Amino acid sequence: MRRALLAGLALGLFAVAGTAAAQAPRPPANDYARDEAWLCRPGRSDACDLDLTATVVAANGAFSRESWTRHPAPEVDCFYVYPTVSADTAPNSDMVPGAEERAVVSRQLARFGQVCRIFAPLYRQITIPALRRMTAGEDVPVDRDLAYGDVRDAWRHYLARENQGRGVILFGHSQGASVLKRLIQEEIDGKPAQARVVAAYLLGANVLVPKDKDVGGDFRAMPLCRSRDQLGCVVTYVSFRERAPPPANSRFGRTTAEGMQVACTNPAALGGGRATLNPVFGARSMHPTAAPPPPWVTPDRPVDTPFVKVPGLISGICVSDDNGSYLAVRVEADPADPRTDEISGDHLANGAVLPDWGLHSLDVPVAMGDLVELASDQAAAWRARR
Repeated sequence: MRRALLAGLALGLFAVAGTAAAQAPRPPANDYARDEAWLCRPGRSDACDLDLTATVVAANGAFSRESWTRHPAPEVDCFYVYPTVSADTAPNSDMVPGAEERAVVSRQLARFGQVCRIFAPLYRQITIPALRRMTAGEDVPVDRDLAYGDVRDAWRHYLARENQGRGVILFGHSQGASVLKRLIQEEIDGKPAQARVVAAYLLGANVLVPKDKDVGGDFRAMPLCRSRDQLGCVVTYVSFRERAPPPANSRFGRTTAEGMQVACTNPAALGGGRATLNPVFGARSMHPTAAPPPPWVTPDRPVDTPFVKVPGLISGICVSDDNGSYLAVRVEADPADPRTDEISGDHLANGAVLPDWGLHSLDVPVAMGDLVELASDQAAAWRARR
Protein backbone atom coordinates (compact mmCIF):
# COMPACT_ATOMS: atom_id res chain seq x y z
CA MET A 1 0.00 0.00 0.00
CA ARG A 2 2.89 2.37 0.63
CA ARG A 3 4.02 1.89 -2.96
CA ALA A 4 0.47 2.54 -4.16
CA LEU A 5 0.29 5.80 -2.28
CA LEU A 6 3.66 6.85 -3.59
CA ALA A 7 2.72 6.05 -7.14
CA GLY A 8 -0.41 8.16 -6.84
CA LEU A 9 1.55 11.27 -6.00
CA ALA A 10 3.43 11.10 -9.29
CA LEU A 11 0.32 12.09 -11.19
CA GLY A 12 1.12 15.71 -10.47
CA LEU A 13 3.41 15.42 -13.48
CA PHE A 14 1.16 13.13 -15.58
CA ALA A 15 4.33 11.16 -16.25
CA VAL A 16 2.87 7.66 -16.33
CA ALA A 17 1.30 6.46 -19.54
CA GLY A 18 -2.10 4.84 -19.51
CA THR A 19 -4.69 3.79 -22.06
CA ALA A 20 -6.93 6.62 -23.17
CA ALA A 21 -10.52 6.21 -22.10
CA ALA A 22 -11.99 7.70 -25.27
CA GLN A 23 -13.46 4.35 -26.35
CA ALA A 24 -15.62 4.06 -23.24
CA PRO A 25 -18.81 6.12 -22.88
CA ARG A 26 -18.03 9.35 -21.07
CA PRO A 27 -19.82 9.54 -17.71
CA PRO A 28 -22.30 12.40 -17.42
CA ALA A 29 -21.02 15.77 -16.24
CA ASN A 30 -21.37 16.65 -12.59
CA ASP A 31 -23.84 19.28 -11.49
CA TYR A 32 -21.87 21.61 -9.24
CA ALA A 33 -25.06 23.36 -8.21
CA ARG A 34 -25.56 20.30 -6.01
CA ASP A 35 -24.16 20.70 -2.51
CA GLU A 36 -22.80 17.14 -2.44
CA ALA A 37 -20.50 17.86 -5.40
CA TRP A 38 -18.23 19.87 -3.08
CA LEU A 39 -15.83 18.64 -0.44
CA CYS A 40 -15.83 22.10 1.15
CA ARG A 41 -17.96 25.13 0.45
CA PRO A 42 -19.15 28.09 2.54
CA GLY A 43 -22.15 28.08 4.82
CA ARG A 44 -22.12 24.50 6.06
CA SER A 45 -20.30 22.07 8.35
CA ASP A 46 -18.09 19.83 6.21
CA ALA A 47 -14.57 18.46 5.75
CA CYS A 48 -13.08 21.91 6.38
CA ASP A 49 -14.83 22.32 9.74
CA LEU A 50 -11.98 21.03 11.92
CA ASP A 51 -10.11 21.52 15.15
CA LEU A 52 -6.90 23.21 13.99
CA THR A 53 -5.47 23.92 17.43
CA ALA A 54 -1.68 23.63 17.48
CA THR A 55 0.93 23.10 20.16
CA VAL A 56 3.80 25.56 19.72
CA VAL A 57 7.07 23.88 20.69
CA ALA A 58 9.69 26.51 21.52
CA ALA A 59 13.43 25.93 21.19
CA ASN A 60 13.74 25.76 24.99
CA GLY A 61 11.19 22.92 25.07
CA ALA A 62 8.30 25.00 26.39
CA PHE A 63 4.83 24.16 25.11
CA SER A 64 2.11 26.70 24.46
CA ARG A 65 -1.28 26.36 22.85
CA GLU A 66 -2.37 28.27 19.74
CA SER A 67 -6.07 28.33 18.92
CA TRP A 68 -7.48 28.93 15.46
CA THR A 69 -10.61 30.71 14.29
CA ARG A 70 -12.23 30.97 10.90
CA HIS A 71 -12.53 34.44 9.39
CA PRO A 72 -16.13 35.58 10.01
CA ALA A 73 -16.50 37.51 6.74
CA PRO A 74 -13.58 37.01 4.33
CA GLU A 75 -13.50 39.24 1.27
CA VAL A 76 -11.68 36.78 -1.00
CA ASP A 77 -12.20 33.12 -1.88
CA CYS A 78 -9.94 30.08 -2.22
CA PHE A 79 -10.59 27.51 -4.97
CA TYR A 80 -8.69 24.34 -4.06
CA VAL A 81 -7.95 21.13 -5.98
CA TYR A 82 -6.60 18.28 -3.85
CA PRO A 83 -3.71 15.95 -4.79
CA THR A 84 -3.85 12.24 -5.66
CA VAL A 85 -5.39 10.62 -2.60
CA SER A 86 -8.34 8.47 -3.69
CA ALA A 87 -8.20 4.79 -2.73
CA ASP A 88 -11.13 3.92 -5.02
CA THR A 89 -10.39 0.80 -7.07
CA ALA A 90 -11.57 2.21 -10.42
CA PRO A 91 -9.17 4.16 -12.68
CA ASN A 92 -11.03 7.37 -11.90
CA SER A 93 -12.54 8.04 -8.48
CA ASP A 94 -16.21 8.41 -7.76
CA MET A 95 -17.77 11.52 -6.28
CA VAL A 96 -18.12 10.17 -2.74
CA PRO A 97 -15.44 11.58 -0.44
CA GLY A 98 -13.54 9.05 1.65
CA ALA A 99 -11.37 9.42 4.72
CA GLU A 100 -8.39 10.14 2.47
CA GLU A 101 -9.96 13.24 0.88
CA ARG A 102 -10.95 14.52 4.31
CA ALA A 103 -7.48 13.88 5.72
CA VAL A 104 -5.67 15.85 3.01
CA VAL A 105 -7.99 18.80 3.60
CA SER A 106 -6.90 18.84 7.25
CA ARG A 107 -3.21 18.87 6.25
CA GLN A 108 -3.41 21.33 3.38
CA LEU A 109 -6.54 23.43 3.17
CA ALA A 110 -8.72 24.06 6.20
CA ARG A 111 -6.32 26.58 7.76
CA PHE A 112 -6.91 28.91 4.80
CA GLY A 113 -10.36 29.54 6.27
CA GLN A 114 -8.55 32.18 8.30
CA VAL A 115 -8.29 34.21 5.09
CA CYS A 116 -10.90 33.13 2.55
CA ARG A 117 -14.18 31.42 1.81
CA ILE A 118 -13.21 27.91 0.72
CA PHE A 119 -14.49 26.14 -2.38
CA ALA A 120 -13.10 22.62 -2.89
CA PRO A 121 -14.87 20.60 -5.59
CA LEU A 122 -14.91 16.84 -5.60
CA TYR A 123 -13.59 15.55 -8.91
CA ARG A 124 -13.08 12.19 -10.57
CA GLN A 125 -9.32 12.11 -10.22
CA ILE A 126 -6.94 9.35 -11.29
CA THR A 127 -6.77 7.04 -8.28
CA ILE A 128 -3.90 5.56 -6.31
CA PRO A 129 -4.74 1.95 -7.34
CA ALA A 130 -4.76 3.00 -11.01
CA LEU A 131 -1.34 4.59 -10.66
CA ARG A 132 -0.04 1.46 -8.91
CA ARG A 133 -1.18 -0.69 -11.83
CA MET A 134 0.28 1.72 -14.38
CA THR A 135 3.68 1.86 -12.70
CA ALA A 136 3.67 -1.95 -12.77
CA GLY A 137 3.41 -1.75 -16.57
CA GLU A 138 -0.30 -2.46 -16.95
CA ASP A 139 -2.46 -0.57 -19.47
CA VAL A 140 -5.16 1.18 -17.46
CA PRO A 141 -8.02 3.14 -19.07
CA VAL A 142 -7.53 6.32 -17.05
CA ASP A 143 -9.44 9.42 -18.13
CA ARG A 144 -7.41 12.55 -17.44
CA ASP A 145 -9.91 14.67 -19.37
CA LEU A 146 -12.66 13.51 -17.03
CA ALA A 147 -10.69 14.71 -14.02
CA TYR A 148 -9.89 18.02 -15.68
CA GLY A 149 -13.43 18.49 -17.00
CA ASP A 150 -14.85 18.17 -13.50
CA VAL A 151 -12.58 20.89 -12.15
CA ARG A 152 -13.29 23.09 -15.17
CA ASP A 153 -17.03 22.66 -14.67
CA ALA A 154 -16.73 23.44 -10.96
CA TRP A 155 -14.71 26.58 -11.79
CA ARG A 156 -17.25 27.75 -14.34
CA HIS A 157 -20.06 27.18 -11.85
CA TYR A 158 -18.13 29.06 -9.18
CA LEU A 159 -17.48 32.04 -11.48
CA ALA A 160 -21.08 32.22 -12.67
CA ARG A 161 -22.91 31.61 -9.38
CA GLU A 162 -20.60 32.20 -6.42
CA ASN A 163 -17.85 34.67 -7.26
CA GLN A 164 -19.85 37.89 -7.66
CA GLY A 165 -16.76 39.95 -8.42
CA ARG A 166 -14.66 38.65 -5.52
CA GLY A 167 -10.95 37.94 -5.70
CA VAL A 168 -9.98 34.26 -5.68
CA ILE A 169 -6.81 32.36 -4.78
CA LEU A 170 -6.31 29.21 -6.83
CA PHE A 171 -4.60 26.53 -4.77
CA GLY A 172 -3.59 22.98 -5.64
CA HIS A 173 -0.95 20.38 -4.89
CA SER A 174 0.50 17.60 -7.08
CA GLN A 175 -2.32 16.24 -9.31
CA GLY A 176 -4.41 19.17 -8.13
CA ALA A 177 -1.73 21.68 -9.14
CA SER A 178 -1.35 20.05 -12.56
CA VAL A 179 -5.10 20.19 -13.17
CA LEU A 180 -5.14 23.84 -12.09
CA LYS A 181 -2.20 24.57 -14.39
CA ARG A 182 -4.26 23.34 -17.33
CA LEU A 183 -7.29 25.27 -16.09
CA ILE A 184 -5.25 28.48 -15.99
CA GLN A 185 -3.87 27.83 -19.48
CA GLU A 186 -7.30 27.18 -21.00
CA GLU A 187 -9.69 29.35 -18.97
CA ILE A 188 -7.75 32.14 -17.21
CA ASP A 189 -4.31 33.12 -18.53
CA GLY A 190 -4.71 36.30 -20.60
CA LYS A 191 -8.51 36.03 -20.45
CA PRO A 192 -11.13 38.12 -18.54
CA ALA A 193 -11.19 35.65 -15.62
CA GLN A 194 -7.56 36.56 -14.83
CA ALA A 195 -8.84 39.85 -13.39
CA ARG A 196 -10.45 37.84 -10.58
CA VAL A 197 -7.27 35.97 -9.61
CA VAL A 198 -5.53 37.21 -6.47
CA ALA A 199 -2.81 34.56 -6.90
CA ALA A 200 -2.29 30.93 -7.88
CA TYR A 201 -0.47 28.58 -5.48
CA LEU A 202 0.64 25.60 -7.59
CA LEU A 203 2.73 23.41 -5.32
CA GLY A 204 4.42 20.05 -5.89
CA ALA A 205 4.24 20.20 -9.69
CA ASN A 206 6.66 21.47 -12.31
CA VAL A 207 5.66 24.92 -13.58
CA LEU A 208 8.03 25.99 -16.36
CA VAL A 209 9.41 29.46 -17.07
CA PRO A 210 12.20 30.55 -19.40
CA LYS A 211 15.54 30.48 -17.60
CA ASP A 212 15.96 33.55 -15.37
CA LYS A 213 12.51 34.88 -16.34
CA ASP A 214 9.30 35.26 -14.36
CA VAL A 215 6.77 34.91 -17.16
CA GLY A 216 6.48 32.76 -20.27
CA GLY A 217 6.72 29.01 -20.51
CA ASP A 218 3.58 27.44 -19.12
CA PHE A 219 1.78 30.80 -18.78
CA ARG A 220 1.79 33.71 -21.21
CA ALA A 221 0.46 36.44 -18.92
CA MET A 222 0.70 35.29 -15.29
CA PRO A 223 4.16 35.94 -13.79
CA LEU A 224 5.78 34.48 -10.71
CA CYS A 225 5.06 36.34 -7.46
CA ARG A 226 8.02 38.48 -6.35
CA SER A 227 6.39 40.70 -3.71
CA ARG A 228 3.73 40.20 -1.07
CA ASP A 229 1.33 42.77 -2.54
CA GLN A 230 1.66 41.52 -6.12
CA LEU A 231 -1.60 40.23 -7.60
CA GLY A 232 -2.46 37.84 -10.43
CA CYS A 233 0.81 35.96 -9.97
CA VAL A 234 2.01 32.41 -9.29
CA VAL A 235 3.64 30.84 -6.22
CA THR A 236 5.17 27.46 -7.00
CA TYR A 237 7.89 25.16 -5.73
CA VAL A 238 8.87 21.55 -5.14
CA SER A 239 10.66 20.81 -1.87
CA PHE A 240 13.72 18.69 -1.09
CA ARG A 241 16.01 18.46 1.89
CA GLU A 242 19.03 20.68 1.35
CA ARG A 243 21.31 17.72 2.01
CA ALA A 244 19.39 15.52 -0.47
CA PRO A 245 18.69 17.52 -3.65
CA PRO A 246 16.77 16.11 -6.63
CA PRO A 247 18.60 13.09 -8.08
CA ALA A 248 18.94 12.50 -11.81
CA ASN A 249 15.72 10.44 -11.88
CA SER A 250 13.69 13.00 -9.88
CA ARG A 251 10.04 13.45 -10.76
CA PHE A 252 10.18 17.05 -9.59
CA GLY A 253 12.40 20.09 -10.12
CA ARG A 254 13.92 18.98 -13.44
CA THR A 255 12.93 19.52 -17.05
CA THR A 256 14.37 18.64 -20.46
CA ALA A 257 12.46 21.45 -22.20
CA GLU A 258 14.91 23.60 -24.14
CA GLY A 259 15.57 26.97 -22.52
CA MET A 260 13.21 26.28 -19.62
CA GLN A 261 13.56 25.69 -15.91
CA VAL A 262 11.19 24.64 -13.15
CA ALA A 263 10.02 27.76 -11.32
CA CYS A 264 10.64 28.21 -7.59
CA THR A 265 9.18 30.94 -5.39
CA ASN A 266 9.77 30.74 -1.65
CA PRO A 267 6.55 31.93 0.04
CA ALA A 268 8.60 33.22 2.99
CA ALA A 269 11.00 35.18 0.73
CA LEU A 270 9.46 35.94 -2.65
CA GLY A 271 12.35 38.21 -3.54
CA GLY A 272 14.87 35.43 -3.00
CA GLY A 273 17.32 34.32 -0.33
CA ARG A 274 17.08 32.07 2.70
CA ALA A 275 14.23 32.58 5.15
CA THR A 276 12.87 30.89 8.24
CA LEU A 277 9.78 28.88 7.35
CA ASN A 278 6.65 28.60 9.47
CA PRO A 279 5.54 24.97 9.14
CA VAL A 280 2.44 23.37 10.62
CA PHE A 281 2.90 19.63 11.02
CA GLY A 282 0.60 16.87 12.14
CA ALA A 283 1.43 16.14 15.77
CA ARG A 284 1.41 12.36 15.27
CA SER A 285 1.62 11.86 11.49
CA MET A 286 3.46 13.80 8.78
CA HIS A 287 1.71 11.99 5.91
CA PRO A 288 0.65 8.39 5.15
CA THR A 289 3.92 7.23 3.58
CA ALA A 290 6.33 8.81 6.07
CA ALA A 291 7.80 7.58 9.32
CA PRO A 292 6.08 8.93 12.43
CA PRO A 293 7.58 12.20 13.69
CA PRO A 294 10.29 11.82 16.32
CA PRO A 295 9.51 13.11 19.83
CA TRP A 296 9.09 16.86 19.62
CA VAL A 297 11.18 17.32 22.78
CA THR A 298 13.55 15.25 24.90
CA PRO A 299 12.49 13.86 27.28
CA ASP A 300 9.33 13.10 25.34
CA ARG A 301 6.13 14.87 26.38
CA PRO A 302 2.63 14.14 25.07
CA VAL A 303 1.09 16.59 22.61
CA ASP A 304 -2.68 16.81 22.96
CA THR A 305 -3.46 18.94 19.88
CA PRO A 306 -3.84 17.78 16.26
CA PHE A 307 -1.01 20.00 15.01
CA VAL A 308 2.44 21.21 16.01
CA LYS A 309 4.37 24.39 15.24
CA VAL A 310 8.15 24.63 15.68
CA PRO A 311 9.14 28.29 15.24
CA GLY A 312 12.68 28.83 14.02
CA LEU A 313 13.39 25.14 13.36
CA ILE A 314 13.05 25.07 9.54
CA SER A 315 14.48 27.34 6.86
CA GLY A 316 14.24 27.28 3.08
CA ILE A 317 15.82 28.80 0.00
CA CYS A 318 15.07 28.47 -3.70
CA VAL A 319 18.03 26.84 -5.43
CA SER A 320 18.68 26.51 -9.16
CA ASP A 321 21.74 24.42 -10.00
CA ASP A 322 22.78 21.26 -11.77
CA ASN A 323 20.36 19.28 -9.61
CA GLY A 324 17.34 21.27 -10.77
CA SER A 325 15.25 24.10 -9.36
CA TYR A 326 13.66 23.48 -5.97
CA LEU A 327 12.98 24.74 -2.46
CA ALA A 328 15.92 23.49 -0.37
CA VAL A 329 14.69 22.80 3.17
CA ARG A 330 17.08 22.78 6.12
CA VAL A 331 16.50 21.85 9.76
CA GLU A 332 18.22 24.48 11.91
CA ALA A 333 19.09 22.00 14.63
CA ASP A 334 20.61 22.89 17.98
CA PRO A 335 21.79 19.73 19.80
CA ALA A 336 22.07 21.76 23.01
CA ASP A 337 18.34 22.44 23.28
CA PRO A 338 15.60 19.91 24.12
CA ARG A 339 13.61 20.36 20.91
CA THR A 340 13.89 17.78 18.13
CA ASP A 341 16.83 18.15 15.77
CA GLU A 342 15.10 16.35 12.89
CA ILE A 343 11.76 16.00 11.15
CA SER A 344 10.33 13.04 9.28
CA GLY A 345 8.58 13.42 5.94
CA ASP A 346 10.65 11.46 3.41
CA HIS A 347 8.71 8.93 1.35
CA LEU A 348 9.53 5.37 2.32
CA ALA A 349 9.29 2.02 0.55
CA ASN A 350 9.99 -1.00 2.76
CA GLY A 351 11.64 1.36 5.22
CA ALA A 352 14.02 2.89 2.66
CA VAL A 353 13.93 6.57 1.67
CA LEU A 354 12.94 7.26 -1.94
CA PRO A 355 15.21 10.21 -2.81
CA ASP A 356 13.43 11.06 -6.07
CA TRP A 357 10.33 12.11 -4.09
CA GLY A 358 12.08 14.60 -1.83
CA LEU A 359 9.65 16.15 0.65
CA HIS A 360 6.77 16.05 -1.82
CA SER A 361 3.98 15.42 0.67
CA LEU A 362 5.34 18.16 2.95
CA ASP A 363 5.26 20.80 0.19
CA VAL A 364 2.28 22.46 1.88
CA PRO A 365 2.83 21.74 5.60
CA VAL A 366 6.50 22.83 5.54
CA ALA A 367 5.40 26.39 4.67
CA MET A 368 1.77 26.38 5.80
CA GLY A 369 2.08 29.42 8.04
CA ASP A 370 3.90 31.34 5.31
CA LEU A 371 1.29 30.46 2.69
CA VAL A 372 -1.60 31.55 4.91
CA GLU A 373 0.20 34.78 5.82
CA LEU A 374 0.98 35.46 2.17
CA ALA A 375 -2.66 34.81 1.26
CA SER A 376 -3.67 37.32 3.93
CA ASP A 377 -1.25 39.95 2.57
CA GLN A 378 -2.38 39.42 -1.01
CA ALA A 379 -6.03 39.55 0.08
CA ALA A 380 -5.30 42.89 1.77
CA ALA A 381 -3.68 44.15 -1.45
CA TRP A 382 -6.75 43.02 -3.36
CA ARG A 383 -9.05 44.92 -1.00
CA ALA A 384 -6.87 48.06 -1.21
CA ARG A 385 -6.98 48.05 -5.00
CA ARG A 386 -10.72 47.55 -5.02
